[in-house]
Amino acid sequence: MERKRTDCPALPPGWKKEEVIRKSGLSAGKSDVYYYSPSGKKFRSKPQLSRYLGNKVDLGCFDFRTGKMMPGKMQKNKQRLRNDQLNLAKGGKPDLNTALPIRQTASIFKQPVTKVTSHPGNKVKTDLQRGAEQPRQLFWERRLKGLRSSDVTEEVLRSMDLPKGLQSVGPDSSEDTLLSAIASALHMSSAPITGQTSVAAEKNPAIWLNTSQPLCKAFTVTDEHIREQEMKVYQARRSLEEALMADGLARAAENTRELLEGKTA
Repeated sequence: MERKRTDCPALPPGWKKEEVIRKSGLSAGKSDVYYYSPSGKKFRSKPQLSRYLGNKVDLGCFDFRTGKMMPGKMQKNKQRLRNDQLNLAKGGKPDLNTALPIRQTASIFKQPVTKVTSHPGNKVKTDLQRGAEQPRQLFWERRLKGLRSSDVTEEVLRSMDLPKGLQSVGPDSSEDTLLSAIASALHMSSAPITGQTSVAAEKNPAIWLNTSQPLCKAFTVTDEHIREQEMKVYQARRSLEEALMADGLARAAENTRELLEGKTA
């Protein structure tokens, strides 16, 4: 690897930018960018820099890759935000599309043909597949692999921990894919989520998979599971209540201190 470390004028004095260029392997020619504080602390992403610098430096238009301030980028973001707010003020609706990336497959079944005449001997052919749901791509949940939620500072949020009783079925049986599959099933369907109840689906999911259920083995939710979740919700609400009370007391104390300082000034 080749390392190039230079000063970064966009950041306070003493900050260094390091570019590491890979010389071998499949990623040869690609580079990684890091930043070092005057004390030698290493930063791998823009959110880390933002949290460390706080309000000392406005990194809104800072480009992490080049190490330069890009005012045009900030202006574009502001203009886009202004246009979105203007559209909402005029009665426009925000883009709340939550459609999942499911590819629909053209039906290969024969379509019904109806022959309408007045002859009493004519019959109407019907197709049992007519009312069935249009076929969908198998294992489409794999398209969600690697997608992670992040907050406003681009910090990746911690993923949920699934119960041990949930076991995935099919290729790429990772916990993130299983979580996406279950969340998608809850979002798209009002039917009960039971998992793949057929034993044959575990042996050959490409043939026996029930597409209306997530990619996991059959499971049962017991009363004990429900009580455990209720306790977690109760504890989370108590923690939130305590945090709000502590914040209110801190604000009240700060206001009192400001009033006293104003009287003594």
